[in-house]
Amino acid sequence: MTFLVFIFLLSFLQAESARISSSNPIFGPRQVTGLQEGSVTVKCFYPRTSVNRHDRKYWCKESRSQCVTVISSSGYTAQDFAGRATITDFPEQGIFTIEISKLVEKDTSFYKCGIGLNDRGLSFRVKLDVSKGPNVPAEAELYYIELGGSVTIDCVFDPKYGSERKYMCRMGKTGCTNVIDTYGNVNESYKGRVLLSPQETDGSFSLYMTQLRKEDSGVYLCGVGIYGEKGESKELDMHVYQETSVPQGPHVINGVIGGSVSVECHYDPRGNYTLKYLCKWRKHGCNQLITNLATMIDSYEGRIVLHDNPENGTFTVIMNQLTAGDAGYYWCMTDGDTERKSTKELKIIDGQPGLTGPKEIDAVIGTRVTIPCSYPCKYYSYQKYWCKWHNTGCQNLISSEQNQTGLVVNCDKEKRTLYLTFDQVIQTDQGWYWCGVSHSGHYGETMAVYLTVNGGAILPDAKSEDASMSNIGSENSIVPRNKAGVIDDNSSPSSQEHDSSKVILSVLLPIAAVCLLLATVFVVVKFRLLKRTDLVSVGSYRTNISMSEFENARDYGAKDNMGINDAQETQLGGVDEFITTPGNAERAEEPPKMKRGSKEEADIAYSTFLLQANKVAQGEA
Repeated sequence: MTFLVFIFLLSFLQAESARISSSNPIFGPRQVTGLQEGSVTVKCFYPRTSVNRHDRKYWCKESRSQCVTVISSSGYTAQDFAGRATITDFPEQGIFTIEISKLVEKDTSFYKCGIGLNDRGLSFRVKLDVSKGPNVPAEAELYYIELGGSVTIDCVFDPKYGSERKYMCRMGKTGCTNVIDTYGNVNESYKGRVLLSPQETDGSFSLYMTQLRKEDSGVYLCGVGIYGEKGESKELDMHVYQETSVPQGPHVINGVIGGSVSVECHYDPRGNYTLKYLCKWRKHGCNQLITNLATMIDSYEGRIVLHDNPENGTFTVIMNQLTAGDAGYYWCMTDGDTERKSTKELKIIDGQPGLTGPKEIDAVIGTRVTIPCSYPCKYYSYQKYWCKWHNTGCQNLISSEQNQTGLVVNCDKEKRTLYLTFDQVIQTDQGWYWCGVSHSGHYGETMAVYLTVNGGAILPDAKSEDASMSNIGSENSIVPRNKAGVIDDNSSPSSQEHDSSKVILSVLLPIAAVCLLLATVFVVVKFRLLKRTDLVSVGSYRTNISMSEFENARDYGAKDNMGINDAQETQLGGVDEFITTPGNAERAEEPPKMKRGSKEEADIAYSTFLLQANKVAQGEA
């Protein structure tokens, strides 16, 4: 019974010691060893708060009743250590060191390094051993990490161990429990938080641990071979302290197939970080997905983007079009003076995306395109936006609703919709477009749509109309077609109207030319007919008499009129000549008379007609 009580008390004391150690912000080596007449250096860590940076640091030696100060940063040095003890503070790094030289055997004891006005302030207990030699055991490497932070550990061994198993294990009561090794074994408590990566030098490797917890404080070994049987190892002493000025955010993120997630990564805005990136953890490495330097994996094109906000020390990675294969652990990574890493676990659960709409849209150049994005009522107060995706980010195109007509009070009946409209799409509009929501500076869900822009019919301009008309029906003529290659009659109505107007003009113009020619001929003929008709007046009688009706009038006048010469007048070749009979030869020598006008001839013909009529009347009487 007494033995069981002893075991219980021992376990309780060890657990209490571990609890105090993990909660104590001051950290240093548990044990240091030096040779006589040699020297030792003790490194102590403290949180880099403003108070701690300016507070007193000290090194004291334990006695039965108190811890007597050996040396402090305020300038005090004990007489026994005068000339052989120094203390140096590095406030920017949160470290102060104590160096003791000319070691003697009586220096062996328990000491404390601490911060405060007296020796009862925050402190860490250190055991100093002075050995006669000749060898000194290797000291553990110290790692001081803030809660939720990360650490990189380099484990360097002889190249002869290049083909041996590499591992990291944690020291405990019963041995060293495996954390990770090159055989792919990972302790469930560290899954997604630890990574082993080989270095270029055979036998050497690096360990990365992130999202550290208070219970991760302790002693570890990194080694080659098998612990306790073969190979080599070295001791790692790790301390996780609670104080941190960097928020961590949720470590588990849920997403649904086809939906999206936003991974918010935090870093100290006071740090000098030139590279920020997200990688996906696997047992033998971490695949870098995207960086703030516009580099990314091709397979993630159109579905991942990184937004950096140095003012509040965050960068957000948005992923959409999620699949079951996206589940796993992701690391937020930064470089700089103090490298930071944090782990996020993505779980794919059952459900439907909040934002819905088409995933692909085909359009023809010059047409009007509208892309809808429907969102549930829970997003009615969120900011909505459309953006065009690039590998450098997503440029906002619209940030307000087009269909908003007034204050919406009830949003229970149906989903709301945000539209992105192109009046006339052009070739450069092709690409990925994201619809998304955000609230109070934090990004929410997103939905990706790919717009494909196809070439349409090219209408000829005034300069090239004749050339394009000559190519109609040729193999090189451009015909609008739909996606399946079938001619689309409705794809370009303006082009059809243009062709119809050309056909009508080609028919009407020849008809108009013929009509104009006929009208001209009719006018000319009519004019000539009118020119051959004269107005004849006899007293008060006026009539139009055609000269063709009296073409023999002069014959009648020559025979019946006694006072009329026998000469007959005619025109030959346009020259006036008189033809005489033989009996009137001497009279033919008379000079020719002037040509009478048509009116005069009409009068003579009419007079002849009257004389003949009068003669006929007398004969009957």
